[in-house]
Formats: sequence, C-alpha cells, structure tokens
Amino acid sequence: MPSSSLLMVLIPTLGLLLLLGSVTAAGGAFDGNFYKNFEIVWGDGRARVLNHGKVLTLSLDHDSGSSIRSKNEYLFGRFDMQIKLVPGNSAGTVTSFYLSSLGSNHDEVDFEFLGNLSGDPYTLHTNIFTNGGGGREQQFQLWFDPTADFHTYSIIWTPNSIILSVDETPIREFRNLEKGGVPYANNQPMRLYASLWNAEYWATRGGEVRTNWTYAPFTASYRKFEVDACVWSSGKSSCKSNSTSFGSTSSDGDGAGDFLYTEESDFFVQESIKWVHTHYMIYNYCTDWKKYPHGIPYECFDAQSRNNGVVNS
Repeated sequence: MPSSSLLMVLIPTLGLLLLLGSVTAAGGAFDGNFYKNFEIVWGDGRARVLNHGKVLTLSLDHDSGSSIRSKNEYLFGRFDMQIKLVPGNSAGTVTSFYLSSLGSNHDEVDFEFLGNLSGDPYTLHTNIFTNGGGGREQQFQLWFDPTADFHTYSIIWTPNSIILSVDETPIREFRNLEKGGVPYANNQPMRLYASLWNAEYWATRGGEVRTNWTYAPFTASYRKFEVDACVWSSGKSSCKSNSTSFGSTSSDGDGAGDFLYTEESDFFVQESIKWVHTHYMIYNYCTDWKKYPHGIPYECFDAQSRNNGVVNS
C-alpha cells in the first residue's frame, strides 16, 4: 500500500493513464470547435464563441444567464472541458458543465461551481440523477484557485460506472448497482451542457449571501473540450459494441476509445477518491443522517465496503 505522501504525488498525475486509458477513435471524437459541435440554448447574445470556435464565454447579468448544449446525443463516453471560473465576488452564481437527458425520468451528471465572496473558496457541487431521482450531492473545495487559470473537468461514463475527475484526479464514482435495485444511467442518451446562471436563493451559504449585481456581468470561460463517446442517432449508437461488451472494446474506429478498467486502475481510482474525500470534501449525502433518518442509500454501503469503511459513493 503506498504511503499517503506518495499517493499525494501519484494521484494527480495518474488519473487518465490508470483510470480508463481513453484513446481517441474516429467517428465519435470532437475536434474542440464550439461552432461545429454546440448550439446556444438561451442567453440572447451572452454566450459568445471566440477565436475561430476554440473558446466559449458565458455571461450572466441581472436579466439573464446563458447556456449551450451539444448538437449530438451520447450513450457512454468520456467528456473533458477546461473551465476558468468567474473571478472576484461571484456569490449567487453557478457555473456548470454536465450531461443530461430530457423528461421527468431523466438522467443527469453534474459539475456545478457555486460562487462565493471575494477571497472565499468556490464550492464544487456534484450530483447524479438516474431515472429522475437525484439527491446524491457531494461537495468539495478544490486544491487550487479555479479562477486563476483553466483546469480540466471530466465525466467518464461507461455501462459499469460514472467517474468525475478534476485535472485527471478522480473525485467520485457512481457504480452500476442495478442488481441491488439502484437505477443507473445506461439507456437514455444525454447531451453535454454548459451554463452560467443565477441561483442566489441557494448557491452561496445556503442563500444567505445574495448576488451583488454591481459586479455584473459575470463571465466564465471554456476551452479545449474533448469528447470521445458513442453518438446516439435515430435509435442507434455509433459504437459497434453494445452495452454489455462496451467496457472491454478496443480502439478500432467504432466511435469511442478504449474504456479499460483493470484491478490496477480501480485501485488508484479508489485511492484517489479517498484522498480527495479526506482532504477536500465538505458534504456527502452518504453521511447525512438528517436527510436519510431511516438509513442511507444502498450505493453508500457498497462504496463503504469497497473503501475499507470510508463512505465514498
């Protein structure tokens, strides 16, 4: 077992290699052009694509925020986005990057960055919805200033698990536990979204601190997105492999890269998650007994057993 000091060196650098080894393949990979691959959902000019499609800025003022979504729908894949968050007094704002399907029984995987007063850290709010049910919030304070430079946020979605990572460091995992009665996101295609919006009623200190509109417009920047995934169109996937064998495919031009998951990679994923949860987690639904007075959800027990007693779903 590596020491905790060694893991602090290894974990931030081994995420991609030991996590999934994703290799870009023809047909399912974006080239990083916002013009080509996204469409504006709302914002009336507040979403701006710059530098020949390589950079996106989203703005929020007192009248409206802004949002974009991918033109394609996907069923499994890896989704990376570099984001530079709103600097200064960003209280009440939410900058997001997420996957979502449509409808009341939708699936959704969220990165939401909750703004704060100048000098206070951002809160990274994550949540996972399956078959319309959410409530799986986990919150973190990051180990860097997310407003000073761009950082990479990733969603890795396979038939076996959903992993969220920051700069190649896995921070949480939601495993497919359908056999235990837990719904999983494995049959609804999802689009990729980014948005900046006003949530002053809950985002900062539970709504105690409201948005100071004298600092508007608030602006977040996005760049260098990469999507290596199975495109879903007309009821069919671009990947040759079906959902039962997807996790063991090779990179053969089938529209998705390699999604390798070995005992070695799983060990480092779990060690990374434990490290992040120990040092940077500030809220975990799995330990919220007020929310679940009759017992925490099944996936929390599964995570606890996998992590030697540490509840890390």
